[in-house]
Amino acid sequence: MKALVTGASGFIGSHLVEALLQRGHQVTCVVRNSSSLRWLKHLDLDYLYADLGTIGTAAEQFRGFDYVFHLAGITKASREEDFFLVNDGCTRSLLQVIAAENPGLKRFVHVSSLAATGPSTAGRPVDESTLPRPVSAYGRSKLKAEATIHAYGSSIPYTIIRPPAVYGPRDTDFLMMFRMIHRGIFPSWGKSFYSLLYVADLVQGIIAAAEYEAAAGKTYFLSDHIVYTNDGIANEIGASLGKRVLKIRIPRLLLPVIGFIGQKIDKKGIINRDRIIDFSYTNWTCDPDRAEREFGFRSKTMLREGIQWTADWYRTHQWL
Repeated sequence: MKALVTGASGFIGSHLVEALLQRGHQVTCVVRNSSSLRWLKHLDLDYLYADLGTIGTAAEQFRGFDYVFHLAGITKASREEDFFLVNDGCTRSLLQVIAAENPGLKRFVHVSSLAATGPSTAGRPVDESTLPRPVSAYGRSKLKAEATIHAYGSSIPYTIIRPPAVYGPRDTDFLMMFRMIHRGIFPSWGKSFYSLLYVADLVQGIIAAAEYEAAAGKTYFLSDHIVYTNDGIANEIGASLGKRVLKIRIPRLLLPVIGFIGQKIDKKGIINRDRIIDFSYTNWTCDPDRAEREFGFRSKTMLREGIQWTADWYRTHQWL
């Protein structure tokens, strides 16, 4: 089978590419000339050099694929319009080309986010029946991209995956938390609840959804089915690093100020004005029952071992 992957050079995308190759797929990665190929250059891959924003000039190169896995997008931006320009605009451009050039496509799999639904406000994990109420520009842009995909449903068989927070080797978002705890501190603004998923489990779920015929036209949440607290996650990271965790209390009212300062320091960092909105909500949990019931998705990685593998990778690659 021939698979096309956008966002292949990123954290999740590079793991997905490896998993597809292990299953015997012929994989083509959509990359830009400026993309770093550090996680891909040792693999037997084909490359399609294109900017999804101006994809029309390379339209013919998108023919003949059985699966398209769309992971390209941005999670951090300094302007709200940038989220929509990339996360929705580039998705629309890709769909236009796929509809015109690849009518025999078996499945278009879009990796969205729990942020497209928003936090739980009913005290229990959200599921596919939950009315989406995204609270950040990032979440709204991902929901808009989903709506764009639905509009192409009559010509493109699609499946949408909404993962929660994803961690594992090569991730730079959780790295910040690992680095703080490595220094012995953990900032906290009150008890929060999270669903998590180790990256290897996520990519296996993505592939399983693509291969499940009845998943066409559906949306799925994937998680490891356990609700974690921020304190519990911090303690596991501390244990993996051999560090005692000192909790630093931060008033919730200061979060917008922290987001503003973080964005000034690093425009591409996870601490910015938009993402701090997500952090200010206390319940980011989702229910994977539908995926488990319909195509047998099951997370295999417990938090303790996944955190340990991640910490070991960070240290081996001198990220810590």
